[in-house]
Amino acid sequence: MPLDSPVRLAVQVQPQHAEYPAIRDTVLRLEELGVDVVFNWDHFFPLTGDPDGLHFEAWTMLGAWAEQTERIEFGTLVNCNSYRGADLQADMARTLDHISAKGGTGRFIFGTGSGWFERDYDEYGYEFGTRGSRLNALPGAMPRIEARWAKLNPAPTRRIPIMIGGKGEQKTLRIVARHADIWHSFVAPDELRHKLDVLARWGDEVGRDVTEITVSNELDRAGHDVEHADALFAGGVRLFTIGIGGPAYDLDPVRRWLAWRDAKNG
Repeated sequence: MPLDSPVRLAVQVQPQHAEYPAIRDTVLRLEELGVDVVFNWDHFFPLTGDPDGLHFEAWTMLGAWAEQTERIEFGTLVNCNSYRGADLQADMARTLDHISAKGGTGRFIFGTGSGWFERDYDEYGYEFGTRGSRLNALPGAMPRIEARWAKLNPAPTRRIPIMIGGKGEQKTLRIVARHADIWHSFVAPDELRHKLDVLARWGDEVGRDVTEITVSNELDRAGHDVEHADALFAGGVRLFTIGIGGPAYDLDPVRRWLAWRDAKNG
């Protein structure tokens, strides 16, 4: 991604331990505050806290977000490729694109990955397989998703951005090089240069200029302060994500990181 691209801030609203009105109102407040992107996650049970606590499904929630918002982009961080057929994923994404367009251009980001949360698979009857088998299924799904977008009537309102998460050098970064518009990871600043070099090598192999790909990273882990964010920025990251959880979604960290974003873009 060109290094003169603006910094953008995304907030992952964790769909756990909160009633839906709190989630809905938080998304509204985030748009009012000026956040660029809002994500949820694609799981069926809480990932932290009470494992049987309140939780909501991702994609149906995104339909409501598409209708209630006007400006922000939105999506899952990230969709689990194993839970729905590739062509169905494409059609759902196209529909969200149109719902969110409001007569103009859609705002949906198709974030996807291979899946990892075994409880989801076991309780909902999906085959968990192995990490390798799940990851191998993703490059098979992506061409079908892209081909289905080309066949749907009406077509998407724009080329739906594809975000792929992960940092594996042999498989994941190759998938990123071939298909992604956004690469999302938890890579530390001192590891980022190496990963980008690997991504560039895969880009050469698949015939893709990977400088077109937006680099995305996390800001909400322990020890992630402004110095950490500045180091990621210097390494080329331009989309930064923080996570907030229920039951009461604290927006103070969002305000602090919005101020940092605005200072970078000023």
